[in-house]
Formats: sequence, structure tokens, C-alpha cells
Amino acid sequence: MKYRILAINPGSTSTKIAVYENELLFYKKNIKHKTEFINSFDKIIDQYSFREESILDTLKEENIDLNSFDAIVGRGGMLKPIEGGTYLVNDIMIKYVREAPRGEHASNLGCVLAKELADAINKPSYIVDPVAVDEMEDIARYTGMPEIKRQSLFHALNQKAVGLKTAIHLNKNYHDLNLIIAHLGGGISVGVHKLGRVVDVNNALDGDGPMSPERSGTVPMGPLYKMAFSGKYTLKEIKRKNYGNGGIVAYLGTNDGSEFENRINAGDKEAAFIIEVMCYQIAKEIGAGSTVLKGKVDAIVLTGGLAFNKMIVDSITEKVSFISNILVFPGEDEMEALALGALRVLNGEEKHKEYT
Repeated sequence: MKYRILAINPGSTSTKIAVYENELLFYKKNIKHKTEFINSFDKIIDQYSFREESILDTLKEENIDLNSFDAIVGRGGMLKPIEGGTYLVNDIMIKYVREAPRGEHASNLGCVLAKELADAINKPSYIVDPVAVDEMEDIARYTGMPEIKRQSLFHALNQKAVGLKTAIHLNKNYHDLNLIIAHLGGGISVGVHKLGRVVDVNNALDGDGPMSPERSGTVPMGPLYKMAFSGKYTLKEIKRKNYGNGGIVAYLGTNDGSEFENRINAGDKEAAFIIEVMCYQIAKEIGAGSTVLKGKVDAIVLTGGLAFNKMIVDSITEKVSFISNILVFPGEDEMEALALGALRVLNGEEKHKEYT
């Protein structure tokens, strides 16, 4: 049976939409919004009406009938910690993102937009593997400070989608595999996938794990708290050193993978060394993940935008290939991952989960 699915992925200044007919992409567009208009809203959640109107206008321009869809799926946002999967959007979820106790984020709009549009045509609305996916084992949460627990915030949508692709590649079931999946993008997350659950992963948002093009990753705590209390920096400035102005951009002044690759090819030794530092840290994180699986690793998978960079892939591979085979699925296709998550439910391959 053929199903038609509308996927919605709200970003900070744009709303991506895509139309799928089963696995095949039918239409895709990135609807851009004026920054000054976006900034005029007090809360991100208040943007949903104009974003909904933008989506409807775009569909009308392309002669795509809203009533032709069998389901609408949105990007999941900063929900309470939940296990991975495809969730039916319900009123409890909508209430949670409106109140935003875990923080405001553009992705919070995904479930609201999906439900508003789907309710209008009496069809189901879903989210798939939001950033709030948390399947960590308790032992992985603890730190040396009882007041602080490790949290699961990572590229769940792409990691789970790549896990399923890896299973197909290996002709096995994802829930029968032990994988280490490294998402290499502006942020870097290294997830330990144990029999279909991400039982350990670095917090890719909040200063944990390898440095990345724009994030510091883990830094020594002593110098950090001396810096924080030196009086030279505000809390906001310290946060930016961790997220946004940290990592590669702090050393090289750019977070653009193609730019630092060009600099290395032109003989820039500093750029070559800093990128090697990042690869070294990624490899260490992968090695640490292998101990969680007691060395029983079916595959190490590299994905995300930086996985297009052969230099980076080769450097990491050289360091960790003794652990297991390396597979590379470069880039990320969030729209496809959303659509396929909804399709698995429509096809009866999976049951949707309830958000409570």
C-alpha cells in the first residue's frame, strides 16, 4: 500500500518540509523566515501559527493537497527523557512543549505543527526519535559529584536511522547488534548502541566528549572553574566558549569543514594538527564506548557531515579499526528519517509509542 507523508523540521530561521510517497521523496523545500520577524516573538512556541501558514501557502503553490496525506510527522523537541521510537502526538506532549520546562528550542514546534495540520484532515501525527531520547543505563549517569548526573542529549534521529541502515547493510536486526555510532557534525555524539538501545552517549550539547567544529567538549575542570570565577567572563561568555565558540572555531576561526580541509591541503600545519586533535579525541571516545560493550562490537559507524571528509575518516579509522569493522554513512537526512519512522508505523512494522 502506498502512503503519503508530510515531514516537518522547524529550524531557528527556517522550516523544512518534505513530501514522501512511502520511501520515495516527492517534494522538498526549505522555507526561510526573516530573522527580524522570528525575533519579534517572545516565545518560540508562539511562532507556530505563522509557520503553519507558511507551510500551507507552500503546499498550495505546489498544488499539493493537504487532504492527500495519510500522516504528518514533525521533528521532536526538548521533551522529557523518553526511549527511542515513533510517538503519536497527543495533548500531553503539546502541553509539555508549550510550557518548555527543559528549555525553548525551534524543534519544539515540530509536534505542534504536525498535530495542528493532521487534526485538520483527521489523520495521525507523529514525532520520531527526538533529541530527548534517553536509554542510558543507570551506571552511565553517575559522576564523581552526587549533585551532577550525566544526561542523554545527542543526535538521536540520525543515530537511530543510521543504526537501522547498518542493520540492513549487515543483513541483521538492529536489536540484535552492538554498534558504536559517531555522528560527526557541528556537534559530535558517540553513541553506544546495545541491542537496539543507546545505553551510553556523550552529551553533545553541554560540554561532554570530543571537541567538535563549534563545541569545546570535555575540558579539565580545575582551569574551567578558575576561569569562570576570574571575573573576566560572564556566564553567557563561558557558555559560548563551550557551545558556539569552542572547538575548531576557537583555534582556526572557522567551523566550515571544507574551509579547514582547503587550509590543510594548502599546507597549513596548525589546521592539520588541530583537526588531528579532534580525530584523536573522537577515537578515544569510540574506544571508551567499546569497553561498555566489553569489546563485542559488530561495527563502528561514522556518519554526519564530517564523514564526507576522507582525511577525518581515515584518521579515525586508523586508530579504531582494531576494535571492529568501520562503516561510513556520510551526511544526515533528517527528513527521510522522520518519514521512514512514520512509515514503519503505517506499514505495521512497528507500533507507535504513547507519550505520557
